[in-house]
Amino acid sequence: MKNSLSAYAKAGFLGLALGTAACSKKMVITDNQPVENGVSKELADSRKQRISDIAYALQFTVPARKDDPILASETVAFRLHDIQAPVQLDFKGKADHIKLLTINQKQVAIDHRNEHLVLPASALKTGQNEVKIDFIAGNLSLNRSDDYLYTLLVPERARTVFPVFDQPNLKATFRLSLTLPLDWQAVGNGPLQDSAVVGSTKTYRFAPSDTISTYLFSFVAGKFTRVSRTMAGRQMQFLHRETDQDKLRLSLDPIFQIHADALAFMQQYTGLPYPFRKFDFVAIPDFQYGGMEHVGAIDYMASTLFLDEGATQDQKIARSNLIAHETAHMWFGDLVTMQWFNDVWMKEVFANFMADKITQVAVANSNYDLKFVIDHYPAAYGIDRTSGANAIRQPLNNLQDAGSLYGNIIYHKAPIMMRQLERLMGAEAFKQGLQEYLKKYAHGNATWPDLIAILDARTPADLQAWNQVWVNEPGRPIFDYSLKTQSGHITELTLTQKAEDGSDRIWPQLFEVTLVYPNGAKELTVNMNKRQVTVPSAAGAPAPSYILFNSSGLGYGVFPVEKPMAAGMAALSNPVARASAYINLYENMLNRRALAPAQLLAVYRQALTSETEELNLKLLTGQISDIFWKFLPPPARVALAPSLEKELWQTMQQQAAPNSKKLLFKAYQSVALTAAAQSQLYRVWEKEQAPAGVKLTEDDYTALALALAVRDYAADGQLLTKQLARIKNPDRRKRMEFLMPALSADEKTRDAFFASLQDAQNREKEARVVAALGYLHHPLRLATSEKYLPKSLALLEEIQLTGDIFFPYSWLQATFGAYQSPTAAATVRTFLQQHPDYNPKLRAKILQATDDLFRAEKLML
Repeated sequence: MKNSLSAYAKAGFLGLALGTAACSKKMVITDNQPVENGVSKELADSRKQRISDIAYALQFTVPARKDDPILASETVAFRLHDIQAPVQLDFKGKADHIKLLTINQKQVAIDHRNEHLVLPASALKTGQNEVKIDFIAGNLSLNRSDDYLYTLLVPERARTVFPVFDQPNLKATFRLSLTLPLDWQAVGNGPLQDSAVVGSTKTYRFAPSDTISTYLFSFVAGKFTRVSRTMAGRQMQFLHRETDQDKLRLSLDPIFQIHADALAFMQQYTGLPYPFRKFDFVAIPDFQYGGMEHVGAIDYMASTLFLDEGATQDQKIARSNLIAHETAHMWFGDLVTMQWFNDVWMKEVFANFMADKITQVAVANSNYDLKFVIDHYPAAYGIDRTSGANAIRQPLNNLQDAGSLYGNIIYHKAPIMMRQLERLMGAEAFKQGLQEYLKKYAHGNATWPDLIAILDARTPADLQAWNQVWVNEPGRPIFDYSLKTQSGHITELTLTQKAEDGSDRIWPQLFEVTLVYPNGAKELTVNMNKRQVTVPSAAGAPAPSYILFNSSGLGYGVFPVEKPMAAGMAALSNPVARASAYINLYENMLNRRALAPAQLLAVYRQALTSETEELNLKLLTGQISDIFWKFLPPPARVALAPSLEKELWQTMQQQAAPNSKKLLFKAYQSVALTAAAQSQLYRVWEKEQAPAGVKLTEDDYTALALALAVRDYAADGQLLTKQLARIKNPDRRKRMEFLMPALSADEKTRDAFFASLQDAQNREKEARVVAALGYLHHPLRLATSEKYLPKSLALLEEIQLTGDIFFPYSWLQATFGAYQSPTAAATVRTFLQQHPDYNPKLRAKILQATDDLFRAEKLML
């Protein structure tokens, strides 16, 4: 599974969610077997010892109307090793949704409580058992739209749809049957066995799936177009709803080819053939994540796969990386799965780690090292610098809390850690260790200590000690240095590190520093395995103009910056070194160790005129926008806007590369404050005539219309309605219709829209909700939107219950991301003070999402 900038989607029954919250502290004891909400570690361990050889047969009848119930039945076969206690099936559905229960051919009374269907020991037997259940499927994770639906069951959402042993180490086979409206398509984990038409319905019967964990069970059904191709001897089927012919023409070939390339790479790297029977995928509008690695039926966010002529190199790399990530999961996560979700990061880190390697060879002109730095470091630092930072590996007592483990530390710090580990061990020894791990635990489950034991045997390094600070604890180091010279030459270069939180920890790591001279540079490797190290290779070298720290971008922490570096970045020939310098400057600005925000903005503005690398331009323009909106006081912002707008427009015209031109146009669109800039943007939108050399598409013109609307651009009161009429795809039209009230110039309309989000049903399409919140809380709307903040915080616990795993943080980030006022900061502090016993993981999410708010408060003192 891969997160994305907008992480999204569905809801469920608000009444059920509130009822669950109300009884979350209750526990019932039956024959010494706890029956409690969620899936506790105690229950999971007990079932793992008692139960094996599980097989599910599931039948769902999906009506044409999305509000009608989905009738279902299932047979659960399993081997039971003792009958000393009842057996609990997990079912987070309404009690009256279970209609009939039969155990070993005998009907028994339904005992459903605290999110479990309890099977009495008296009805069970040692050995093989068979349980049959008729029920109404739970809607919480069925993601139903008018003409399609899809399951999304990670981390423990299978239990919201049907009764199940919902834990990752009770793998099973799934035989699925779907009865659907006649004009619907379907895909599941197993190969399609046959289908039959009866009246106005069509039943699809799928062969049993491979043996998989319950969170990987999946089906998608609805009005889709099916495309089949054979790539390198393997048939692949692709279901989608895209209608734009240009996107289809430009995207279908790359989508299939990238999948084929990723499969070939993974087979070669792991030494194992693709481990499952089929390989299909689906593109879903407004999907919650970038993708989800369901065995045999990968789901993707459609907008990431389908690109057009205006796609930038960054978008193409992102598509390749996403496909490679989900393909890598077939080995890391699907073939070998974590024992418990405290190790969920393992599957994600290896998917990202492999995806970076795959994209390096699959995408032309992709700079692997540069992409790695830009993708991972800002995102990891964005969490690890906060007071809510979490470790990579986190404790977990109950699977109902597993969703809170996900975030940028798993997806971005963990790959940095893993690359350091690969460098420490050596690439070949590391690869051989991973191959041994996959072969040993294939089709089973493993823990991080299991892998560390394998890797530890292949290196003299003390991986246990290394693992403690990198994996088991949060945070990052801050580096400093001392340079001694004599007669124009270095006598000693010493580096020191200390933990940002003041603890006595050190992070063993390898990184580079570069001695920069007027006519050249000398790069040195630093083995930072102690609190203080001297760099022997620096001794005797000429004294440099300045030192660029972490020049290869592989070190982790806050590195020192020197003022000559800010002026001399343009002379750095290596784009990775420049990216690392930009990131170092930004982190030091946030820590108030170097330039103030306005000073750094001036440095970045100068860098824009000479930066030619597209990925670096994306990084720079993003940081410029962040400083402009988050860390400059509004009066300074207004004073700066005319010159900044002019510089961005001129730099765009001077750039030769179309993608770079487009990035600069987007930056101009982002910061446009003056009436002249907004009128210029309106002319581009009205005539659909992009600046020379810039390719804008329907999606770009929609974004432009939204940017003008949030600025209350008054020259065209029908701007959004006109843009809606231009949109041809029905899914994108519905998205636009959802966003329009959040963009209204009328405050009461915006108030009503926010009030509507208090109903879980109005949060079903989480991608749209997050986008809408970004406009609702745009910096230009904060004066009228700050009143929403207390209620936004109050809704967080319910959002965790009804939303998917990324939604709580996305809700917070979209809500608080633009604020810089002391009153907004006071709202957060007051909430935390008034809730001293608040869920610690949600408390951490609040602190992560509001870190920029608190830093802005300090930076503007």
